[in-house]
Amino acid sequence: MSFSFARPTFTTAAEEEKARIGASIAQASLFNSLSTEAVDDLARRASIKRVAARSTIVSQDEAGESMFLIISGRVKVGIFGENGREVTLSVLRQGQCFGEMSLFDGKERSANCIATEPTTLAVLHRQDLLQHIARYPATALNLLGDMAGRLRRADESIAQLALCDVNERLIHRLVHIAEEEGTAADEGILVRRRPTQQELANMIGSCRETISRAFNQLARDGLIIARGRSLVVTDALLAQVGKVAAA
Repeated sequence: MSFSFARPTFTTAAEEEKARIGASIAQASLFNSLSTEAVDDLARRASIKRVAARSTIVSQDEAGESMFLIISGRVKVGIFGENGREVTLSVLRQGQCFGEMSLFDGKERSANCIATEPTTLAVLHRQDLLQHIARYPATALNLLGDMAGRLRRADESIAQLALCDVNERLIHRLVHIAEEEGTAADEGILVRRRPTQQELANMIGSCRETISRAFNQLARDGLIIARGRSLVVTDALLAQVGKVAAA
Protein backbone atom coordinates (compact mmCIF):
# COMPACT_ATOMS: atom_id res chain seq x y z
CA MET A 1 0.00 0.00 0.00
CA SER A 2 1.35 3.39 -0.91
CA PHE A 3 0.48 6.77 0.54
CA SER A 4 0.61 10.14 -1.13
CA PHE A 5 0.66 13.43 0.69
CA ALA A 6 -0.29 16.84 -0.64
CA ARG A 7 2.64 19.19 -0.77
CA PRO A 8 2.11 21.92 1.86
CA THR A 9 1.61 25.44 0.54
CA PHE A 10 3.36 28.25 2.33
CA THR A 11 2.36 31.89 2.02
CA THR A 12 5.03 34.51 2.50
CA ALA A 13 4.46 37.70 4.46
CA ALA A 14 4.77 39.69 1.23
CA GLU A 15 2.06 37.59 -0.43
CA GLU A 16 -0.22 38.02 2.57
CA GLU A 17 0.32 41.78 2.47
CA LYS A 18 -0.52 41.99 -1.23
CA ALA A 19 -3.64 39.88 -0.64
CA ARG A 20 -4.74 42.26 2.09
CA ILE A 21 -4.13 45.28 -0.12
CA GLY A 22 -6.08 43.64 -2.94
CA ALA A 23 -9.04 42.86 -0.66
CA SER A 24 -9.09 46.45 0.63
CA ILE A 25 -8.95 47.90 -2.89
CA ALA A 26 -11.73 45.61 -4.09
CA GLN A 27 -13.98 46.69 -1.19
CA ALA A 28 -13.33 50.44 -1.56
CA SER A 29 -16.19 52.26 -3.28
CA LEU A 30 -13.67 54.05 -5.51
CA PHE A 31 -12.38 50.78 -6.99
CA ASN A 32 -15.07 48.13 -6.49
CA SER A 33 -16.29 48.46 -10.09
CA LEU A 34 -12.86 47.64 -11.52
CA SER A 35 -11.99 44.33 -13.11
CA THR A 36 -10.15 41.69 -11.10
CA GLU A 37 -7.09 42.27 -13.28
CA ALA A 38 -7.10 46.01 -12.53
CA VAL A 39 -7.43 45.41 -8.78
CA ASP A 40 -4.59 42.89 -8.87
CA ASP A 41 -2.42 45.36 -10.76
CA LEU A 42 -3.06 48.09 -8.15
CA ALA A 43 -2.35 45.67 -5.31
CA ARG A 44 0.93 44.63 -6.92
CA ARG A 45 2.06 48.26 -7.20
CA ALA A 46 0.95 49.41 -3.73
CA SER A 47 2.72 49.10 -0.40
CA ILE A 48 1.55 49.20 3.22
CA LYS A 49 2.22 52.08 5.62
CA ARG A 50 1.22 52.11 9.28
CA VAL A 51 1.03 55.35 11.25
CA ALA A 52 0.33 56.09 14.90
CA ALA A 53 -2.53 58.24 16.15
CA ARG A 54 -1.94 62.01 15.76
CA SER A 55 0.80 61.40 13.16
CA THR A 56 0.96 63.71 10.15
CA ILE A 57 0.76 61.69 6.93
CA VAL A 58 1.11 64.61 4.50
CA SER A 59 1.64 68.31 5.17
CA GLN A 60 0.16 71.26 3.35
CA ASP A 61 2.46 72.77 0.70
CA GLU A 62 4.83 69.77 0.55
CA ALA A 63 5.45 67.97 -2.74
CA GLY A 64 2.95 65.23 -3.47
CA GLU A 65 4.32 61.96 -4.82
CA SER A 66 1.81 59.40 -3.49
CA MET A 67 -1.87 58.73 -2.96
CA PHE A 68 -3.30 56.73 -0.08
CA LEU A 69 -6.16 54.29 0.54
CA ILE A 70 -7.27 53.86 4.16
CA ILE A 71 -7.29 50.15 5.02
CA SER A 72 -8.16 50.80 8.66
CA GLY A 73 -8.28 53.84 10.89
CA ARG A 74 -9.32 57.43 10.37
CA VAL A 75 -7.68 60.49 8.78
CA LYS A 76 -8.51 64.15 9.32
CA VAL A 77 -8.00 66.54 6.40
CA GLY A 78 -7.53 70.13 7.53
CA ILE A 79 -5.89 73.51 7.09
CA PHE A 80 -4.15 75.61 9.76
CA GLY A 81 -4.27 79.40 9.66
CA GLU A 82 -1.35 81.66 10.56
CA ASN A 83 -2.97 82.24 13.96
CA GLY A 84 -3.02 78.48 14.60
CA ARG A 85 -6.75 78.11 14.06
CA GLU A 86 -7.75 74.85 12.39
CA VAL A 87 -10.46 74.19 9.82
CA THR A 88 -11.35 70.53 9.27
CA LEU A 89 -12.29 69.90 5.66
CA SER A 90 -13.26 66.26 6.06
CA VAL A 91 -12.74 63.12 8.12
CA LEU A 92 -11.90 60.08 5.99
CA ARG A 93 -12.53 56.47 6.97
CA GLN A 94 -11.81 52.93 5.85
CA GLY A 95 -12.07 52.52 2.09
CA GLN A 96 -11.58 56.21 1.26
CA CYS A 97 -8.64 57.73 -0.63
CA PHE A 98 -6.70 60.96 -0.38
CA GLY A 99 -3.64 62.60 -1.88
CA GLU A 100 -4.42 61.91 -5.53
CA MET A 101 -4.94 65.54 -6.56
CA SER A 102 -1.23 66.39 -6.41
CA LEU A 103 -0.42 63.39 -8.59
CA PHE A 104 -2.40 64.87 -11.46
CA ASP A 105 -1.59 68.58 -11.30
CA GLY A 106 1.98 68.24 -9.98
CA LYS A 107 1.42 70.95 -7.35
CA GLU A 108 1.94 70.91 -3.60
CA ARG A 109 -0.43 69.31 -1.14
CA SER A 110 -3.49 71.47 -0.54
CA ALA A 111 -4.11 70.38 3.08
CA ASN A 112 -2.72 68.50 6.06
CA CYS A 113 -3.75 64.87 6.54
CA ILE A 114 -3.42 63.59 10.11
CA ALA A 115 -4.26 60.14 11.50
CA THR A 116 -6.72 60.54 14.39
CA GLU A 117 -6.21 56.91 15.48
CA PRO A 118 -3.77 54.12 14.56
CA THR A 119 -4.14 53.87 10.79
CA THR A 120 -3.05 51.47 8.07
CA LEU A 121 -2.69 52.79 4.53
CA ALA A 122 -2.08 51.39 1.08
CA VAL A 123 0.36 53.73 -0.69
CA LEU A 124 0.54 54.17 -4.46
CA HIS A 125 3.27 56.35 -5.98
CA ARG A 126 2.70 58.68 -8.93
CA GLN A 127 4.60 56.69 -11.54
CA ASP A 128 2.87 53.48 -10.54
CA LEU A 129 -0.55 55.13 -10.73
CA LEU A 130 0.15 56.63 -14.17
CA GLN A 131 1.42 53.31 -15.50
CA HIS A 132 -1.65 51.58 -14.10
CA ILE A 133 -4.03 54.12 -15.67
CA ALA A 134 -2.33 53.66 -19.04
CA ARG A 135 -3.34 49.98 -18.88
CA TYR A 136 -6.67 50.39 -17.07
CA PRO A 137 -8.26 53.76 -17.97
CA ALA A 138 -11.42 52.90 -16.00
CA THR A 139 -9.46 53.74 -12.85
CA ALA A 140 -9.01 57.32 -14.09
CA LEU A 141 -12.76 57.67 -14.61
CA ASN A 142 -13.37 56.43 -11.06
CA LEU A 143 -10.86 58.93 -9.68
CA LEU A 144 -12.48 61.75 -11.64
CA GLY A 145 -15.89 60.78 -10.30
CA ASP A 146 -14.57 60.75 -6.74
CA MET A 147 -12.93 64.17 -7.13
CA ALA A 148 -16.14 65.56 -8.65
CA GLY A 149 -18.03 64.33 -5.59
CA ARG A 150 -15.57 66.12 -3.31
CA LEU A 151 -15.94 69.31 -5.34
CA ARG A 152 -19.73 69.15 -4.95
CA ARG A 153 -19.37 68.70 -1.19
CA ALA A 154 -16.95 71.64 -1.09
CA ASP A 155 -19.54 73.77 -2.94
CA GLU A 156 -22.15 72.77 -0.34
CA SER A 157 -19.81 73.73 2.50
CA ILE A 158 -19.05 77.11 0.93
CA ALA A 159 -22.76 77.77 0.46
CA GLN A 160 -23.48 76.87 4.09
CA LEU A 161 -20.73 79.18 5.33
CA ALA A 162 -22.17 82.04 3.27
CA LEU A 163 -25.89 81.43 3.77
CA CYS A 164 -26.40 79.56 7.06
CA ASP A 165 -25.89 80.56 10.67
CA VAL A 166 -23.89 78.43 13.12
CA ASN A 167 -26.93 76.51 14.34
CA GLU A 168 -27.91 75.52 10.79
CA ARG A 169 -24.35 74.54 9.92
CA LEU A 170 -24.13 72.41 13.04
CA ILE A 171 -27.39 70.63 12.19
CA HIS A 172 -26.23 69.89 8.65
CA ARG A 173 -22.89 68.57 9.93
CA LEU A 174 -24.48 66.30 12.54
CA VAL A 175 -26.87 64.87 9.94
CA HIS A 176 -23.97 64.36 7.52
CA ILE A 177 -21.96 62.49 10.17
CA ALA A 178 -24.99 60.34 11.02
CA GLU A 179 -25.56 59.45 7.38
CA GLU A 180 -21.85 58.71 6.82
CA GLU A 181 -21.12 56.48 9.80
CA GLY A 182 -24.25 55.99 11.89
CA THR A 183 -26.41 52.92 12.44
CA ALA A 184 -30.18 52.75 12.74
CA ALA A 185 -31.63 53.18 16.24
CA ASP A 186 -35.15 53.40 17.65
CA GLU A 187 -35.04 57.20 17.93
CA GLY A 188 -33.07 57.90 14.74
CA ILE A 189 -29.42 57.24 13.83
CA LEU A 190 -26.77 56.29 16.40
CA VAL A 191 -23.25 57.70 15.98
CA ARG A 192 -21.02 55.56 18.18
CA ARG A 193 -18.08 57.96 18.15
CA ARG A 194 -19.45 61.42 18.88
CA PRO A 195 -17.17 64.23 17.71
CA THR A 196 -16.00 66.58 20.45
CA GLN A 197 -17.36 70.12 20.44
CA GLN A 198 -13.95 71.39 19.37
CA GLU A 199 -13.94 68.95 16.45
CA LEU A 200 -17.40 70.15 15.43
CA ALA A 201 -16.25 73.76 15.69
CA ASN A 202 -13.30 73.03 13.39
CA MET A 203 -15.63 71.34 10.90
CA ILE A 204 -18.05 74.25 10.52
CA GLY A 205 -15.78 77.25 11.01
CA SER A 206 -16.86 78.35 14.48
CA CYS A 207 -15.54 78.36 18.05
CA ARG A 208 -16.09 75.76 20.74
CA GLU A 209 -18.08 78.06 23.01
CA THR A 210 -20.61 78.85 20.27
CA ILE A 211 -20.90 75.18 19.34
CA SER A 212 -21.43 74.26 22.99
CA ARG A 213 -24.42 76.59 23.25
CA ALA A 214 -25.93 75.40 19.96
CA PHE A 215 -25.31 71.73 20.77
CA ASN A 216 -26.88 72.02 24.22
CA GLN A 217 -29.93 73.76 22.76
CA LEU A 218 -30.45 70.94 20.25
CA ALA A 219 -30.24 68.48 23.16
CA ARG A 220 -32.77 70.45 25.21
CA ASP A 221 -35.11 70.50 22.22
CA GLY A 222 -34.84 66.70 21.99
CA LEU A 223 -33.36 66.82 18.47
CA ILE A 224 -30.16 65.05 19.52
CA ILE A 225 -29.50 62.68 22.43
CA ALA A 226 -25.99 62.45 23.92
CA ARG A 227 -25.14 59.06 25.43
CA GLY A 228 -21.60 59.12 26.80
CA ARG A 229 -19.30 59.06 23.78
CA SER A 230 -22.22 58.25 21.49
CA LEU A 231 -24.89 60.46 19.97
CA VAL A 232 -28.36 59.85 18.57
CA VAL A 233 -29.43 62.15 15.74
CA THR A 234 -33.19 61.89 16.01
CA ASP A 235 -35.73 61.30 13.27
CA ALA A 236 -37.12 64.77 14.02
CA LEU A 237 -33.81 66.42 13.16
CA LEU A 238 -33.39 64.27 10.05
CA ALA A 239 -36.88 65.26 8.92
CA GLN A 240 -36.12 68.93 9.57
CA VAL A 241 -33.08 68.84 7.30
CA GLY A 242 -35.00 66.80 4.71
CA LYS A 243 -37.72 69.45 4.49
CA VAL A 244 -35.13 72.20 3.94
CA ALA A 245 -33.41 70.17 1.21
CA ALA A 246 -36.74 69.54 -0.54
CA ALA A 247 -37.80 73.19 -0.41
